[in-house]
Amino acid sequence: MVSGETAAVATPVHSASGRVNRRRRDWRGWKFMWPFSVVFVFVFIIPIVYAIYISFFQKKMIGGNQFVGFANYARLFRDGNFWSSVGRVALFTCVQVPIMLFLAAALALAIDSAKLHGTKFFRISTFLPYAVPAVVSTLIWGFMYGAKYGLVGSLNDFLGTDLDVLSPNVLLASIGNIVTWEFTGYNMLIFYSSLSTIPHSLYEAAAIDGASEWQIVKSIKLPELKGGLAITVIFSIIGSFQLFNEPSIMENMVPGNAITTYYTPNMYAYNLSFSGNQSNYAAALAIVMAVITMAIAYAVQLNSMKEQMK
Repeated sequence: MVSGETAAVATPVHSASGRVNRRRRDWRGWKFMWPFSVVFVFVFIIPIVYAIYISFFQKKMIGGNQFVGFANYARLFRDGNFWSSVGRVALFTCVQVPIMLFLAAALALAIDSAKLHGTKFFRISTFLPYAVPAVVSTLIWGFMYGAKYGLVGSLNDFLGTDLDVLSPNVLLASIGNIVTWEFTGYNMLIFYSSLSTIPHSLYEAAAIDGASEWQIVKSIKLPELKGGLAITVIFSIIGSFQLFNEPSIMENMVPGNAITTYYTPNMYAYNLSFSGNQSNYAAALAIVMAVITMAIAYAVQLNSMKEQMK
């Protein structure tokens, strides 16, 4: 009887103690988070807030910075150079991104097929261009594109042709070739990691049922790539709308004025801020481009989520 009463008394005390412990907050996780949080606030949040702030001002000859409200944004929407640069990167995105992702998916399927000799070599060599800095990549391809002293010039001398891949008509495609060379391997790894999660028992079951290699790719592998495809599309859209390094470096390599100061939105913002002394207007341009990019990326993500829920 004594032991039973002791247990009866001890039970509510234990449960009450458990409730108290559950209500106590544990802040140990924030000790690991605060270094990143501090860097994130100072490197990301504060610059964005400051850019939004200065976009509502304008430098005047007399009086310095003056508050002008949405005047910079109104001017931006009437700026033909801005819309020309947006249209150029939009065309670049619609053409270059599908080609790059198709090549990345094809390479991932080829490496995952286990029928390609030297799989490790092809995986490393395909990813290697991504490890090369964009500046170095652009310089390499820029010299290769040269019609006088580069590889294209040597081919023209050998074949007796007059090919110029730096002419204004095909310049955007030449830049797209550089970007495709740089980032195909990166996207290939994302697709390959998605394929590596598929259990090999599915392949064995499909082979027992008499499925061909194409049927396995169509019914098992391609559906698994949908998640990776959404990620790569979003990253590629963001990267395309931020196009800056390649045209900026090639500006001095291209004859004439094929690459203007407003060739891409980022180049336009850079030249406005550092060459034109219009940092307030450049900030407004950057904010608008960020909103456009986020809207497109969100639409792609929403569409991919709907496709996955079907």
